[in-house]
Amino acid sequence: MTREEKEIIVKDLSEKLANTNYFYITDASTMSVAGINAFRRLAFDRGIEYKVYKNTLIKKALDTLEADTSALDEVLKGASGILFSNEAGNAPARLLQDFRKKGNPLPLLKGAYIDSGIFVGDEQLDALTKIKSKDELIGDIIGLLQSPAKNVVSALQSSGGKLAGILKTLSEKE
Repeated sequence: MTREEKEIIVKDLSEKLANTNYFYITDASTMSVAGINAFRRLAFDRGIEYKVYKNTLIKKALDTLEADTSALDEVLKGASGILFSNEAGNAPARLLQDFRKKGNPLPLLKGAYIDSGIFVGDEQLDALTKIKSKDELIGDIIGLLQSPAKNVVSALQSSGGKLAGILKTLSEKE
């Protein structure tokens, strides 16, 4: 690969990383071709892009980001693939977990970048599957904000009927 080709790859990867809020670095070095193809197919079906890059090119692309990604430098050893997702931060983690449930121990999670947060190591996978997306969090907040208002309206409606009954009973006594 010539220097110009490497520069083009780094430039393209830098743009992709800058425009993606969530990406996971994985290790699928010992997977069979059939296993990698099955993983790519599952990723494609879920709208997640999976590409393999040289570690030096990944490092150069990470260095162009405005965020501090130095914690990911230590995971850039061996073969590395990157999962890109724009939909949800937990989508690649769920993809890895679902793929492993089918009896595949790989690919391993090396590191993840989620909205400027960095997670290193395969043991972080369970925590990453539980991260809620921005839309899910907004939905939860709206639900929490609506709950007290619904309770007040409900209490007023039910109390209004009781109050009318009490007033009617009191007026009939006199």
